[in-house]
Amino acid sequence: MQDQAQKIFIVIPAFNEEAVIESVIREIQNHNYTHLIVVDDGSSDKTAEKSASLENVITLRHKINRGKGAATKTGIEAAKLLDADIIVTIDGDGQHDPANIKNLIKPLLQKQTDVTLGTRLLDSAGMPYYKIIHNKIGNFITWYLFGLWVTDSQSGFRAYSRKAAEKINTLGDRYEYESEVIREIYIHKLTFQEIPINVRYTDYSMNKSQKQNFCNGIKTVGKMLWKIFA
Repeated sequence: MQDQAQKIFIVIPAFNEEAVIESVIREIQNHNYTHLIVVDDGSSDKTAEKSASLENVITLRHKINRGKGAATKTGIEAAKLLDADIIVTIDGDGQHDPANIKNLIKPLLQKQTDVTLGTRLLDSAGMPYYKIIHNKIGNFITWYLFGLWVTDSQSGFRAYSRKAAEKINTLGDRYEYESEVIREIYIHKLTFQEIPINVRYTDYSMNKSQKQNFCNGIKTVGKMLWKIFA
């Protein structure tokens, strides 16, 4: 349940999620979170229209598809302008379980840490084996480039204190954004905790063409290296 002393915003980046965005929003609201920001990242379907039709949802829209990182950053900036104390980011395809939000925000509400990172790899039951391998590779590369080891560097299910949201400054607009956040945690000496989350893999979410996969992962690594060494 949302703590009345803290203003908690849920940021949902979404791209062509017309089929599920309403159910994602309603499920989050059913857990008593009332400040929701959906950022439609230049969808060609009715994602924005469906989101905007629901009560207590702020819907923002990029005119063109800029990438998940860009959409997430737009949502975080909007939440900061609306005086958020805690900002939670959650994917718009229904993979993340909103029941896990309470575990993500608890250490922040208790002022124990600056950032919480949802991790699928502390309990990977039900996670496709190839995704486990991809994530472990991503974790190693993130550690090698940025100097901080985490168990799930590619997770988009995270929570930030106001302090962290003000300090984190990323450049990546697409999937490299997730790893760049780890770099920012390291640079600014922000404290963090990793919180186990469960992920619901459905035919819908697994077949999304824009999801991170091996080819996209190679592109992501290339972008990360280019920004460091260019």
